[in-house]
Amino acid sequence: MGERFALVGKQCHCAVTPLSRRMANVKVPFNLKLIAILLGLLVIVGIAGFHLIEGWSYFDGFYMVLTTITSIGYGEIHPLSHAGRLFNSFVIITGVGLVLLLVGGASRTLLEFEIQSLFGRRRMDREIRRLTGHFIICGAGRVGRSVARELARRPLPFVVVDTSEEKLQKYASEGWPTLRGDATQAPVLHELRIEHAQGLVAATTTDAINIYIILTARSLNPNLKIIARAAEEEAEKHLLTAGADSVVSPYRFAGYRIAQTFMRPNVVDFFDTAMNQQRPLEIEEVKVGKGARFAGQTLEGSRIRQELGVIVLAIKGEHTAMRFNPPPDEVIHEGDHLIAMGDPDGLRRLEDSAS
Repeated sequence: MGERFALVGKQCHCAVTPLSRRMANVKVPFNLKLIAILLGLLVIVGIAGFHLIEGWSYFDGFYMVLTTITSIGYGEIHPLSHAGRLFNSFVIITGVGLVLLLVGGASRTLLEFEIQSLFGRRRMDREIRRLTGHFIICGAGRVGRSVARELARRPLPFVVVDTSEEKLQKYASEGWPTLRGDATQAPVLHELRIEHAQGLVAATTTDAINIYIILTARSLNPNLKIIARAAEEEAEKHLLTAGADSVVSPYRFAGYRIAQTFMRPNVVDFFDTAMNQQRPLEIEEVKVGKGARFAGQTLEGSRIRQELGVIVLAIKGEHTAMRFNPPPDEVIHEGDHLIAMGDPDGLRRLEDSAS
């Protein structure tokens, strides 16, 4: 398994991020930008001043300004006239002051960033320790990000784990909980509270790693619902054998979608409209809980469509197959899953009635 992650030990999020990578996320305050601009203008004014007052070359003027504002103190490279000394005094006072302000401001910004990063990480750790009924997303690539975005839209609790700090930074900027680690290792999954998780997504880019993740996760939580990403079609059966409940192949799905767009463009457009979060229409799965007001009633007697404006497209029982387009006399039982379509408000009310 040369492709496996090469982290050592527990693989936890406490690994130190390189300073250059952390500095890339520091936002420079406006006052520091203003000081830097003023310092640059001072250099230009100093070069022009020494050239006009003393007749020096531009390079000699630049060198004189540089040694002056940095307080190196090599001395005057050419004798200065009285006017030149007055001008140099202005450069000294202004330049040293600006340099001190720039250094002090930069130090303060870096310190504030480090403090915010520390407390932000600790807050995220506390959030992870309190997670229950959550989803674990293994892999911070494009598929993992799409899953996280949809879960956050609901919103549903989740945590993202990956070995790449650079990828996790994109998730942290969204305020999503993340943990750096190797999801094939049991200690990392324990840290993600896998015993209390509702589901796991194995979405790394390598099928072999996804298989290891599934095997480890299934051994720690036999009741966990696991969905895996397959990079190669022939890997699907191996992922299912390892313990995945279902497997999704992004490439096969993309091919199917392209073909359907050619053959059934209006059907594809309908589902796009139904699933587009910008439109007032959603398709939702609602479980009928114990004591739900319409449990034991027929679909017509429940008046779901009349009162809530929601259409029941299918019903899936706990031990029965999916029944599409159920007739009005179809009886709704406790434990059934209703596949319903409607506006978000109607679906939320259906969930309240079914709980």
